[in-house]
Amino acid sequence: MAYAIIKTGGRQHRVAEGDTLDVDLLDVEPGKTATFGEVLFHADGKQVTHGDPFISGAKVTAEVVEQRKDKKVIAFKYKRRKGYHRTVGHRRKLTRVKIKSISLGAKKSAAKKTEE
Repeated sequence: MAYAIIKTGGRQHRVAEGDTLDVDLLDVEPGKTATFGEVLFHADGKQVTHGDPFISGAKVTAEVVEQRKDKKVIAFKYKRRKGYHRTVGHRRKLTRVKIKSISLGAKKSAAKKTEE
């Protein structure tokens, strides 16, 4: 099974075709496609390709399923014996995407060079 490791929103995600995952908020409407150009690693059973830091020409395309919010995270600040306590909470905004395809542009250009 071919998979890739992409970087988006300061995080790295392992993706394969057909996977559904939540990434940090993207400015893309549901139903449209998003393209991730920062591919760090690609493996397909036989060959392994890694970038320095990214694989040039490689991209992962995904369909945006929905924009959503994560579970609420509560942070409770407290200092003992001082009468100080604060409750702070937030919900991360996420985009749920479904991976459609993983393509290595560099592999095709390398094949053309060997034919010449």
